[in-house]
Amino acid sequence: MVRNALAEMLIRYRAIEFGDFTLASGAKSPYYIDVKSAVTHPDLLMVIADAVVAAHEFDVIAGVAVGGVPLAVAVALAAKKPYAIIRASEKSHGKKDVIIGNVKDKDVLLIEDVTTSGGSALYGINALRAAGARADRVVTVVDREQGAEAALKSEGVRIIPLVRLRELLKE
Repeated sequence: MVRNALAEMLIRYRAIEFGDFTLASGAKSPYYIDVKSAVTHPDLLMVIADAVVAAHEFDVIAGVAVGGVPLAVAVALAAKKPYAIIRASEKSHGKKDVIIGNVKDKDVLLIEDVTTSGGSALYGINALRAAGARADRVVTVVDREQGAEAALKSEGVRIIPLVRLRELLKE
């Protein structure tokens, strides 16, 4: 029996699929964690937002595009606090900013849909820090438990998973 109620919801909304997948890191996996699709269900999105708001203090919530954006917006609405979007790369036109939103001199909590190696989270943290934010925590909906914790810790960042992969793989 799965002990985490959020893990049960993720399973119900088919956030885990089994097959042959290539991850963003290039690694092969027999399962895919699709939080992006699962959080299109508003009840799941609100459970995640409420869990983050109940457990964390912050000035601004930020998410890396694409997966972190709906999560950041939902948390911002639940907390009645601002959010920021971290683009996947700098634009070549317009204001060219990597970050949309004011993070300078703010305590920013980064939210991710899934962490594997921690690359996306580190990119987000580094972008926030470069913009003058205080950023040392990442909340992830699902941690695949494949190196993100160690990679983030080496940069002085704490990862806080709402669900660990092992909770989704339990029968």
